[in-house]
Amino acid sequence: MHDSARNGIDNSTVHRDAFQAGLMTVNQYAAPAVAVAEVQWPVVVGRIPAKASAFQPRSELRQAIDEAREQHGTVVLSQVLAGGGGVGKTQLAAHYAREALDAGAELVLWVDAAEPATVTDVYARAALAVRAPGVTGRAEDAERDAERFLGWLATTGRSWLIVLDNTTEDTPDGLWPATGRDGCGRVIATTRHRGAASTGSDRALVDISTYSPGESAAYLRERMERAGCGRFLDERAGELAEELGHLPLALAHAAAYMINTRRSSGRYLELFRDRSRSLDAVLPARSGADGYRGPVAAALLLSVDAAQKEEPVGLALPALRLAALLDPAGHPEALWEMQPVLDHLGEEVDAESAAEALAVLHNYNLITLGEAPNREVTLHALTARAALDTAAEEERPYLAAADGLVELWPEEDHTDRELAAVLRANAEILGEHAGDRLWEPSDGPHPLPFRAGSSLHDAGLHVIGIQHWDRVAATTQRILGPEHEDALTARVNLAFSYWQAGQTGEAIAIEESVLADRERILGSDHPDTLTTRNNLAASYQDAGRNNEAITLKEGVLADRERLFGTDHPDTLNTRHNLAVSYHDAGRTGEAITLLEQVLASRERILGTDHPDTLSTRNNLATSYQDAGRNNNAITLLEQVLAARDHILGTDHPNTLTARNNLATSYSMAGRTHAAIALLEQTRDDTHRVLGTDHPLTLAARHNLAVSYQDANRTDDAVTLLELALAGRERVLGTDHPDTLTTRNNLAASYSMAGHHDRAVTLLESVLADRERVLGADHPNTLLTRVNLARCCQRAGRRADTIRLLRQALAEYDRVLGSRHPDTVELRTVVLALASGRVPTSVKRQQGSGRKGKRR
Repeated sequence: MHDSARNGIDNSTVHRDAFQAGLMTVNQYAAPAVAVAEVQWPVVVGRIPAKASAFQPRSELRQAIDEAREQHGTVVLSQVLAGGGGVGKTQLAAHYAREALDAGAELVLWVDAAEPATVTDVYARAALAVRAPGVTGRAEDAERDAERFLGWLATTGRSWLIVLDNTTEDTPDGLWPATGRDGCGRVIATTRHRGAASTGSDRALVDISTYSPGESAAYLRERMERAGCGRFLDERAGELAEELGHLPLALAHAAAYMINTRRSSGRYLELFRDRSRSLDAVLPARSGADGYRGPVAAALLLSVDAAQKEEPVGLALPALRLAALLDPAGHPEALWEMQPVLDHLGEEVDAESAAEALAVLHNYNLITLGEAPNREVTLHALTARAALDTAAEEERPYLAAADGLVELWPEEDHTDRELAAVLRANAEILGEHAGDRLWEPSDGPHPLPFRAGSSLHDAGLHVIGIQHWDRVAATTQRILGPEHEDALTARVNLAFSYWQAGQTGEAIAIEESVLADRERILGSDHPDTLTTRNNLAASYQDAGRNNEAITLKEGVLADRERLFGTDHPDTLNTRHNLAVSYHDAGRTGEAITLLEQVLASRERILGTDHPDTLSTRNNLATSYQDAGRNNNAITLLEQVLAARDHILGTDHPNTLTARNNLATSYSMAGRTHAAIALLEQTRDDTHRVLGTDHPLTLAARHNLAVSYQDANRTDDAVTLLELALAGRERVLGTDHPDTLTTRNNLAASYSMAGHHDRAVTLLESVLADRERVLGADHPNTLLTRVNLARCCQRAGRRADTIRLLRQALAEYDRVLGSRHPDTVELRTVVLALASGRVPTSVKRQQGSGRKGKRR
């Protein structure tokens, strides 16, 4: 019995009609019984996959493939296209096959190389098709005929392309064609494996990734328009492509789904984001998905079984499931050295075995091991989702991943801020996957959400911190109950975030509520209750409610002295904070007395270089400064800066704060050039260490602008203040006290530059906002009214000047008292006005790090 073997392309297109080679009658498994016709070129063996309906040429990727060939001349025949499931490796190879036929290649062979026996069989048939010398066509000679075909490839002068689709690490080296004569041949292979088996002296590995955003957009547009469904691509099409990770496989299934269900990209995006649905439910296997018919999850995880068999046997899958819980954009490879992660992988698994398991996953394109600092381990988001979809709930290692992140977290974020930022991102993703499971362990809630929240505080990410602690507070109250200590702690941290963001009213409301709960549950003398009262007092102080703050702090101080003694750290902290309130109330002498007492006690108990000791020395310097003792202030601040630089390092946030404060003292002492030099250094260092938008970076930029104004560099001051204002409005919000301070100072610079009307308009808005946000009696509100009066004087608006100054004096007398230094100074101004000699300089505000500790 004879079979008809047709050398051609079955059911494919190659940019035009398919090539049809000569029809030959051959017996594949017995010697030819009759003579056959001569070979008619071109010869095509195997079936080239049909071109995708919206095929993307991927020019940049093809350039990389071609360069991999050209840079090795004719020595490297094989370009191995390696990538995970669904990235379009086969379609790229098919494109090269069609392109080769277009260019006149005389032989194109396509073989599914997953099984070596299949490769051998196709080679044997190809040997018969090209009439390789010595070919028999008998079944028992298949291996020998395959060898004869490979020999023919090495010696023929005809042009050829061999495509080995879906090679594996088990594909024998002997089945890879060797170097051809005069570079007339080429091999393109596709594989999921990028280990040593896919490389070698005659192979160049090319990583095949996902579509670019432009290619994704072009694919969706062409695919939908060809189906007459272009109208379903709305403004969220780009967002959908991003959510799908620009994976060709996923885009094909999504397009087919939208076409078949008549859904818009926006509606489909919402469906896709519903994590209660499996990946195969939102990307169902169906016809019309450009040839992709099987389940997406199976396509993405096809290599898992093989990876599980690699040494170390059995670790690939548990490692993949843990990685799938983390940020697809990357997590630190060092996580896999943490004991909780090793324990998840198995008994007696060490860090070396874990690293080998990661290498196996990398080699099978299930993860990628890269060199990006702290994000060395990445994986495609859909691979992660598929891995979780196929894992039972008890197989998802939420606690192991959370324990590992906490163990890896630096003790202090400033020692490695980049690592801390990556850990925060991974903690957020893990939290989304875990839901309530991190809150339900038998020994209490997991510490990860609390550690991540503290990191947000340290990074100065106030707005994100509010969102985080709001979620944590709601979750703890729902699961643990509103009176659980962890629920109360979460509310305290939420209040702290509001306080950091300048939303003092919100902070006060929460702290008053927590204080009432703690007094009722724990009692008025419990340490946590006293801490809450201390924090509430700090918020009162920032809200301008100084008398209430002082009353509350004096009560806390008396209670802590009674309960803990005069030298207890919490007692010293309260005495320190009370001194800060005295200072703000204009009671500078009392503030100095208290701070000198605290400094002596802290030096004796904690040592001269303890952080709390240095904080007290810093605040004492500020009080000296306000008392006119500039030399004493500068001496103390120079000591603080030297100590922090030596102990904490040049780049520690507290060191940068000390440098900022010393520069402020230099400025107030008239040492403007020294202040500018120090602030320029601080601006550059905070930008480098903390980032452009960190509050301390913004403060350094603001204070440098003030010093530029002192040096009569008005244009530089205006430019920098406008930048600082834009940054503070973006990061802190328009109503944050620091934002309002910058607007106040920008108005001062406008006035100095002669833009009087502009300065008046800006200060009028600052006054209205400070009255609304801080209250009419807040010291900063009072200061703004005085500054507005002075700007009106410069603008020639005498009546407004007199009205505003008299109103300000009455308020200073009422709020601060007749003997407060600011009241005395303002009274002098009003008297000068009566004689026609009113000072016209606008008072500026310069930021310092003088804050009481919230403890």
